[in-house]
Amino acid sequence: MRPLQIIPSRLISQLYCGLNSPAATGTKICLTMARPSSNMADFRKIFAKAKHVVILSGAGISAESGIPTFRGAGGYWRKWQAQALATPQAFAQNPSLVWEFYHYRREVIQRVEPNPGHLAIAQCEARLREQGRRFMVITQNIDELHRKAGTKNLLEIHGSIFKTRCTSCGVVAENYKSPICSALSGKGAPDPEMQDARIPVEELPRCEEPGCGGLLRPHVVWFGENLDPAVLEEVDKELALCDLCLVVGTSSVVYPAAMFAPQVSARGVPVAEFNMETTPATNRFRFHFQGPCGTTLPEALAPLEAETVS
Repeated sequence: MRPLQIIPSRLISQLYCGLNSPAATGTKICLTMARPSSNMADFRKIFAKAKHVVILSGAGISAESGIPTFRGAGGYWRKWQAQALATPQAFAQNPSLVWEFYHYRREVIQRVEPNPGHLAIAQCEARLREQGRRFMVITQNIDELHRKAGTKNLLEIHGSIFKTRCTSCGVVAENYKSPICSALSGKGAPDPEMQDARIPVEELPRCEEPGCGGLLRPHVVWFGENLDPAVLEEVDKELALCDLCLVVGTSSVVYPAAMFAPQVSARGVPVAEFNMETTPATNRFRFHFQGPCGTTLPEALAPLEAETVS
């Protein structure tokens, strides 16, 4: 099983050594350090011929829509870092606090729109589909902005903030209510001086299935929890078949997603990273384009006369 966890940057290089290459079963790969190219024309030539494109997206692309990443300096909600609240242990100890945190995030997300990066991806998918080319987005984001932008082939590996799961009966349901329950109305402000609401557990979101009424939790993968094996199987299949991979707005430190692109690169497939800064994985990729995804992606994914039609 592959539980969700953050890997310290100093360990990333060690993890990249010893990757299994799907093209050479039983062979271990240690990716060599190299300076990636930032030549957009060279990337576009490869993109024009690719028949199976996979995009791996992370929090950076959604940050450009105004969604906090809760990473790095200042990456706190009140006095808490996200990884301290996004755990089953935190929910068991203080479900009110955790629901305040997720209520705040739900309210922020409902007010924002997909940015040019999301739209460029969705438009590219639609165009390539008409050409008979495969295009898949694998996202760590739980905000549904890819879906809102129009992306169809989408694997949300960490779940969705707009789905709930009952801790009693296990039913998963979409939920776009604002607020999700009356007790959370006006709660969740991120100010460090704000006092916790301490909402009684019986007033938190509850299951509406007949005869249940159990406590709901966000249907997202928390740190320490395993990703859905069926979803991971789909991810593995896409990564094994793709002939071009784009890594968009991800820090490359959250496992297991941090290993996806290096696995692709290990079998010689071009990987292009689009990010505001370099990451621990940057030198393992063919290309690196630094800057806002809303600026770099529309250029990278724009139509080309020489695009392959299957």
